[in-house]
Amino acid sequence: MKHILTEELLQSLTADTPSISPKFFYDDIGSHLFDVITLLDEYYPTRTEKWIMDTYQRGIADAVAHCDVLIDLGAGNCAKGSQLFDSIAPKQYRALDISKEYVEAAVADLQKQFPQIEMSAHAIDLSLPLAFPDLQALRKVFFYPGSSIGNFNPEKADQFFMNLAHECHGNGGLLIGVDLVKDTETLHLAYNDPLGVTAAFNLNALLNVNRLIGSNFQLQDWEHYAFFNTSLSRIEMHLRARSDVRVILPGNGSQDHIISFGVGDLIHTENSYKYTQEHFVEKLRHAGFADIQCWTDPNKYFLVCFAKV
Repeated sequence: MKHILTEELLQSLTADTPSISPKFFYDDIGSHLFDVITLLDEYYPTRTEKWIMDTYQRGIADAVAHCDVLIDLGAGNCAKGSQLFDSIAPKQYRALDISKEYVEAAVADLQKQFPQIEMSAHAIDLSLPLAFPDLQALRKVFFYPGSSIGNFNPEKADQFFMNLAHECHGNGGLLIGVDLVKDTETLHLAYNDPLGVTAAFNLNALLNVNRLIGSNFQLQDWEHYAFFNTSLSRIEMHLRARSDVRVILPGNGSQDHIISFGVGDLIHTENSYKYTQEHFVEKLRHAGFADIQCWTDPNKYFLVCFAKV
């Protein structure tokens, strides 16, 4: 596994646009840091999505109608998924997340509170195709909140939606939250909070890479850099070199790999695409979802959709 990750990072860090996949954010520390981000005044998506989910709880439950299995994609601490238990009453709950220990601990705690629901935790990389052959005959509701879909480029998002529509097997749907296009200042503050929590979250990816493959990234060599790319309708997060840097990635029984960065050079760590409601609904239809219901807040900052196949 270490060798595979090293090769992946070697390729991404030596590409024309050096990058580190956002999946490396979510070790145990990164997962907790993201929980803190969601509490910040500047980070509107979490509280706005919660307002929509609370305000339209009955309408959302009526749209879902029936749920054999709630599949929580990127479940994290399972707080958002568990808030659906009373309204849609799933018989089973599957929590999927890249951070194995974090999601397993969350599910173990949740199972004590809801012993009547069959639960399981799964370490899954959501950038890979999903398959649930054992659930084919059951009505599945996929839950993907928090505008995590914004981390996918538009083409990958289309593939992701088509995968989920196929896995519904004609019986189920997708409950999803997505961030909408809005003024640049609001977007900028959401990813550049004055307390520096988002900066710590971004920098922690380097510590996680060090732990996973034994590289030698030094935090003092890098700084958080995020901005809204208007032409591509996305927030871009980067790590920017504060000085000339030589990063060592250990070789697999061979010479180590040395990658040089000059002062000001960037490592791209995340995109967060922002959509209009019309564009997003069209993407869902294109993927095979036919019946789509939407709810939003008075400022039209955020959108929640339930899309059935």
